[in-house]
Amino acid sequence: MTKFPQSLTSTGACTGCQTGKDLDFDFAFAFQPIVDLRDKSIFANEALVRGSNGEGALSVLSRVNDDNRYRFDQRCRTTAIAQAKGLGMDSHLSINFLPNAVYRPELCIRSTLEAARTHNFPLDRLIFETIESEHVDNNNHLTHILREYQEFGFKTAIDDFGAGYSGLNLLADFQPDLIKLDMALIRDIDRDKARQAIVRGIVSICAELAVEVIAEGIETVGERDFLADAGIHLMQGYWFAKPAFKALATIPTTAWR
Repeated sequence: MTKFPQSLTSTGACTGCQTGKDLDFDFAFAFQPIVDLRDKSIFANEALVRGSNGEGALSVLSRVNDDNRYRFDQRCRTTAIAQAKGLGMDSHLSINFLPNAVYRPELCIRSTLEAARTHNFPLDRLIFETIESEHVDNNNHLTHILREYQEFGFKTAIDDFGAGYSGLNLLADFQPDLIKLDMALIRDIDRDKARQAIVRGIVSICAELAVEVIAEGIETVGERDFLADAGIHLMQGYWFAKPAFKALATIPTTAWR
């Protein structure tokens, strides 16, 4: 169980975001673009955690435990905002968060708000995404967090939709701004009728619920073209660009053809 600062669990003012022992490891971010095929633009950049010298995510995530999960989650948010602003990012910024690292969203968001103010990063360009299959104590906790974040003006997203066991139940209880289809549903979809039927069904449901769909893990022109024909315009994957460490990736002109 995540250990939260006493200032969060007590009735007094929250100082948990500013006080307490810092992490004993460092990290940085790579940024991967999410493109909009309709106008060949970059809709957002997802911040992907990396070691301080570009090592893979596991080198960082393997050091996260119950004692430091809260502090890690907080630093991910503030560091991603600072790096994005330093790179001159003018798209949305998508930040992954850990639901079990949030005690009370209205308190745990304070350092994020301060970072956005400090770096003059618009709140309505922040997206908070979490993995559908991420273990949480209950869906009520997750939906409460997501609703609070929408109240603050952030966009919300469910990542890896279709990979977990609670996807449609979660969507019935809460409609995020965005869902990101799990790449296992995307792989070779242009040649797989079962995947085609499932994705078309999800797109239809999301259209009725006013939820935008992002297809991630696009690796081929066939996948791109089928998904575009199915009504999905927001896409992410190596076909467009690999994550760029401490940089913003450039989309090659061939990716649009």
